[in-house]
Amino acid sequence: MAAPSAESLIARVTSGRRAQRMVSILDLVSERGTIGLAELSETLGISAATARRDLSDLADQHLIVRTHGGASAVEQGREIPVALRDTRFQEAKRLIAKAMVRRLPAERYVVALSGGTTTASVARALANHRDIAVVTNSLSIAGLLSGYPGVRVIMTGGFLRPQSLELVGALAESTFNAVNVGTAILGADGISAATGVTTHDETEARTNRAMVAKAQRTVVVADGSKIGNVALAQMAEIDQVEMLITDSSADPAQLDLLREAGVEVVIADQE
Repeated sequence: MAAPSAESLIARVTSGRRAQRMVSILDLVSERGTIGLAELSETLGISAATARRDLSDLADQHLIVRTHGGASAVEQGREIPVALRDTRFQEAKRLIAKAMVRRLPAERYVVALSGGTTTASVARALANHRDIAVVTNSLSIAGLLSGYPGVRVIMTGGFLRPQSLELVGALAESTFNAVNVGTAILGADGISAATGVTTHDETEARTNRAMVAKAQRTVVVADGSKIGNVALAQMAEIDQVEMLITDSSADPAQLDLLREAGVEVVIADQE
């Protein structure tokens, strides 16, 4: 029998509070490797029945492995479905998005937006822009932008990645190769001075490399939890990144290394 989709899992998440709790469970399991039901219940302040139900849902999605009396982590770097990731660090992402949009020209302009929850926040912040074209391979972002009268949306083709709701592959890359973009706005699973901008999926990374290659400048938008992280596949060398917009939860030492590498760092919640 096929595993349930991310969307069917989220359909069972009846509130934002439960979604946040399930993300907390994933973080705990990833951090500790294994966790028992009693420990999980005590740490999160939930009943054993609630913990058991959440673990079952996450195991159905292959995000954890159920064990007798608890759960263990799957392989390192397992990607959290976009619908769950959207519940994390929402205020930080909102401020990052506002800081990004303030740095775009008010008149006619072209940007490229990669998929991701922080770039989706940027899309929402474009609601009042008067004349901007957005090239994107993200179904979620295209849907958000479709109702904004001052925004023209250009969608790539490509194969759909259900984990991120992004179109990837040669068709997506050919679209980015065919357009001239002022600013590529890139979400990330990790950014560091040593390894550049990274994500969990190689095909997604290759598509985003095409986006970056055609842009006059690249700005990375990432909450503090991503700073210093390294994921599987590189989307951009650090010398291709002009600016990073993040929040004050980022590791100051990692930010200093990025500045030394020539990246302008903006702390959105300190502006």
